[in-house]
Amino acid sequence: MHNFLFYFSILIVLSTLIPFIRHDFWIFRIFEYPRLQKLVLNAVVLLVVLVFYFPSTNAEFAIALALLLNLSYLTYLIFPFTIFGKKQIISSKKPHELDNLKVLIANVYQDNRKSGDYHKLIKECNPDVILMVETNKWWQEQMDSIGNQYPYQLKVPLENTYGMLLYSRLKLNEGTVKFLVEDDIPSIETFVILPSGQKIKLFCLHPQPPVPQENPRSTERDMEILMIAEKAKTSSYPVIVMGDLNDVAWSYTTELFGKVSGLLDPRRGRGFFNSFNAKYFFLRFPLDHIFCSTDFTLSGIKRLPSCGSDHFPMCVELQYNPKAETFNEPPKATEVDYELAEEKLSKVK
Repeated sequence: MHNFLFYFSILIVLSTLIPFIRHDFWIFRIFEYPRLQKLVLNAVVLLVVLVFYFPSTNAEFAIALALLLNLSYLTYLIFPFTIFGKKQIISSKKPHELDNLKVLIANVYQDNRKSGDYHKLIKECNPDVILMVETNKWWQEQMDSIGNQYPYQLKVPLENTYGMLLYSRLKLNEGTVKFLVEDDIPSIETFVILPSGQKIKLFCLHPQPPVPQENPRSTERDMEILMIAEKAKTSSYPVIVMGDLNDVAWSYTTELFGKVSGLLDPRRGRGFFNSFNAKYFFLRFPLDHIFCSTDFTLSGIKRLPSCGSDHFPMCVELQYNPKAETFNEPPKATEVDYELAEEKLSKVK
């Protein structure tokens, strides 16, 4: 086996093993993101090894076996997000009934100046609620013209790439801006009132990613995500959580969020819907999320065209249907999960 192929194979296997080290430092967390990319590379390398460099020594056989096991494990991890996986949230049988709620999430990329593209997108998508993140004062000025159609608003324009703009054609009630973990990273909590009068508790968030130029550890991000999970779990109202979580759908933090909150991920059983990075085809991950409680069905989920940002907008249409609770399958937390969540929450308290 060629030396490069030998050591590259070791690197691929190590990239899967590193996330098992549950440390908050960015180098351990960042390897959780490219699971699909690792699977593709692993499959290609294993094929090359078996076809062109069939193992002839014990070390080469060990590497080939490690690649095979790694491929099986990565397939197991990714399978729930393929169309062959089991759906957590059932599809709506009557998708155009009254209590539908269509939401649009758009990380606009603060320096992006294609605001006109977002106006066109909003007209085409026709959402009930719009969440835009990485929005500063310039973006607010560009988007406020939709106020006639979306009169209910909560706006936190910031120049640090963590501003948020929330526009709604449905009434918002008891809306508040929170700074749950860090003084300059906002989140939004509000009720959305459906046409029937039903209240929906909505949480919007955009925590920092664990990357050196932002935050070298995932502690604050994980804490904010899990704080929202606890709020969702104790809510007496139907819940929707949405935003750019800066975490992939299959990471152990997002899975822990699902177990603690009991919320459903519409991606499961339907596809990856990779929303970042819009500029690089091979480096795409599902970072922009919508989760909902068990009393919703899914009328539609789409990744929309890029509007100059490094994120694709996401559009999800949910239907409030309390009977769906009988058919949806929420994730369940064990005592170990609750202990891990509490441990992570205690780090910044």
